[in-house]
Amino acid sequence: MSDTIERSTGSHRGRPDGFGGEVLRPGDASYDEARAVFNSMIDKRPRLIAQCESAADVAAAVRYGVTEGLEIAIRGGGHSVAGAGVTEGGIVVDVRKMSGVQIDPDARLARVGGGATWADLDGACQQYWLATTGGRVSTTGVAGLTLGGGSGWLERKFGLACDSLVSVELITADGQLVIADETKNTELFWALHGGGGNFGVATSLTFKLKPLAAMTMAMLLWPADAGPEVLRTYRNLVEAGAPEELGGGVIFLTGPPEDFVPLHLQGERLVAAAAVYAGTEAETRAAFAPMLDLNPEGIMIAEMPYAAVQSALDDPPGFRNYWSAEHLTEFPDEAIKAFCDRADDMPHPSPSQQLMAPWGGAVARDADKWPLPHRTAPWVIHPFGLWEDQATDEQGIAWARNLCADLKPWSTGAVYLNFIGNEGQDRVIAGYGRENYDRLARVKAEFDPGNVFHLNQNIKPA
Repeated sequence: MSDTIERSTGSHRGRPDGFGGEVLRPGDASYDEARAVFNSMIDKRPRLIAQCESAADVAAAVRYGVTEGLEIAIRGGGHSVAGAGVTEGGIVVDVRKMSGVQIDPDARLARVGGGATWADLDGACQQYWLATTGGRVSTTGVAGLTLGGGSGWLERKFGLACDSLVSVELITADGQLVIADETKNTELFWALHGGGGNFGVATSLTFKLKPLAAMTMAMLLWPADAGPEVLRTYRNLVEAGAPEELGGGVIFLTGPPEDFVPLHLQGERLVAAAAVYAGTEAETRAAFAPMLDLNPEGIMIAEMPYAAVQSALDDPPGFRNYWSAEHLTEFPDEAIKAFCDRADDMPHPSPSQQLMAPWGGAVARDADKWPLPHRTAPWVIHPFGLWEDQATDEQGIAWARNLCADLKPWSTGAVYLNFIGNEGQDRVIAGYGRENYDRLARVKAEFDPGNVFHLNQNIKPA
C-alpha cells in the first residue's frame, strides 16, 4: 500500500475534518442541482454532498461517512441507471471537480482525474490524435465506466476501456490512498478490471493511449419494416470477417429531426445501421458496402475527430431511464425475428433505442485475463429506454425485460453489468461467473470488509 492520507474521524461545525471542498445540504442554493443524476426516475435527498477537490478531500469525506454511519454514494458522471451516484439520507462523495486530464504524448499516457468525463479525456487526447476506448456518451464518467469494464465504439479494435489501464489510485473504506498496477496490489488491479466501485473511490486513473489518425461515422436509415433484412445483412457482414476497425451496430429508434433523416422518417420508428470505423471514409464505405447496397433512405457518412464521434449520440439528462442487456452465443434468423418483433413495443416517440452490437476482436482476446466472462459473446442486445412521462414506465420496463426474455434461448448467461440496472444478486454473479465472483469477494474483504461501498453492482465481502 502507498501513502496514507492523514487520518481524522471527527468533524468541525458539521463538516468533515480536513475537508477543503464545498459541502452542500438540503436548503442550499445548489443542492438540488448537485443531487440530480442522469436518470430522472431517481429522486434521492442525501444529508450532505461533499464536493471534493483532492484525494485528501475524498479521504476526509469517506472517513466522515463511516464514522457517522452514513450510507456512502460515489458521484462521478452520474450515469448509473440505478442511481448509484446518490443516496437517501447519506453522504455523496462528489468527485466531479477532480476532472483534470494530463497527456504525455511521447509516452502515450493519460492521467485522468476521478471525476473526469469522456468529453474531458477525449478532448485532451484529440490534439495529439491519440485515443482509448471510451463510452458512447461523452458525459459519462471515465472512472465508473472503466472500472465496470468499459464498452465503447473502439472495443473491437482496442479492447474495452479497462484493457488500457496502467494504474488506479483510490481511497479505500479506511481512508487510505492505495495504488494498484501490475506491480503493486496486483490482485486489486485485477479486480478493478470490471469490479466497479466496490473497492474504493478512484481519484486518478492512468491509461495507455493508441494512435488514431482517422475516424469515420456512418448512419444508414430505413423504415422499421426493413429491420430483418438489415439485421441479417449486418450479421453476415460481421461473421464473414469484418475488420476489427468496424464498430457500431443496428438500432431501432425514433427518427430525429436531422437533415440526413428524410422527412417521412422523422418522428417515426426506423432501423439504422451504424458504422463507427477507425479509419477513413473510403475504408468505411468499402467495409460497409453490403449495407450501402440495401439502398438506405437516409445516409450520413463523414470523417470526424474521435472526440466528435464520442459526443454525436449524446442524450440529454432529465429522461426516465431503464436499460438491460443479453449477450448471445449466436444470432440466427429466429433471434433476428424475435429482436425485430419486440421493437414494436419500444416507447415511441422517445429517445429509446433497441441496439444490437457486435463484439469479438480485441474484446474476446482478453476474455480470460480479467473477471469478465461475457467478453466471449459475439453479439450483444441492449434495450436502452428513455422517456419523459412517468405513465410510460410500465410499458418501457416491460419492453426491455421482454426483449431480454425473447433472446434468452441464445444467451450466454453472462452480462456486462454497466449495461443493466439493479436486477438482483444472481445477475451480478452471472456478470462475473461464480469463480471470478468468489475471487472478487476475497479482494472486497481485504479492502472493504464492511461493504461500505455497496451502492453498485455489489460484490459482498467473502
